[in-house]
Amino acid sequence: MTTIRSDLILSQSAFSHIIDVPFEKVDIAKWLFTLPDAEYQRCAPPDHIAAGATFTDDGRRMSINVEMIGTGLVVQHYVGEITEASHCRMVSTSDVFTPNGRTKVQVIWDLSVKKIDDHRCEYTNGVVSHPTEEFLAFIREHGISWEKACADRQESSGDHNRRETPLFAESIARAARAA
Repeated sequence: MTTIRSDLILSQSAFSHIIDVPFEKVDIAKWLFTLPDAEYQRCAPPDHIAAGATFTDDGRRMSINVEMIGTGLVVQHYVGEITEASHCRMVSTSDVFTPNGRTKVQVIWDLSVKKIDDHRCEYTNGVVSHPTEEFLAFIREHGISWEKACADRQESSGDHNRRETPLFAESIARAARAA
């Protein structure tokens, strides 16, 4: 069993983007769980590699994403804790393949939208990473300090989120207009 260190934050970022779609037309959950692989790839080129939707053994919705974050290939196994039209909270124990080997981190992906006026809303894409005990042992084994691991992850994850947020927002807006 993987032990998550939720008391430690490896990285965190949140970015927002205004979309010209009425709040009532947006359905983040529908968008997320029907997102075509090619559209996912367009939302953060060249980092986004593949995406698909499935279910856990107990029937909860999942989003599987494969992406590069910095120098790590990350396989996200997001399980929906909240899957509503205006808010999805997805939690993954993610596999990270680095130049030094494989490890695991927890990633919490929080997607939300709030109404600005009758014609616009604001999408926010938040990402928080927590280390696992396995990750802490991994960085110790490779002589990487906690501070260095955090700085590297913050830089690469923050940059990735900054680039994908407006593209996700516009993809959600296109889906809302097509509905």
